[in-house]
Amino acid sequence: MTRYRVAVHIVPRCGLLDPQGKAVADALHTLGFSAVSDVHVGRHLVIESEAADAAAAEASVRAMCDKLLANPVTEDYEIAGVRTAEGA
Repeated sequence: MTRYRVAVHIVPRCGLLDPQGKAVADALHTLGFSAVSDVHVGRHLVIESEAADAAAAEASVRAMCDKLLANPVTEDYEIAGVRTAEGA
């Protein structure tokens, strides 16, 4: 078994109310960043887990997201990267 580090991004689904994202977008506009059209504030998780290979590590984290980490009604998630956890 190898220890893998899997990065996950979880964000509110498009079209749903995202008050934090709206507040950040408004603040950026106030600071002069008028090119910003939208901001979504979510969560970034890094999970270390042992698995037989990278595909198994990713599948395991997808199951975690489906069962616990992401709300399927209000959030989308993506696996941002899978790599071996060196020095872990």
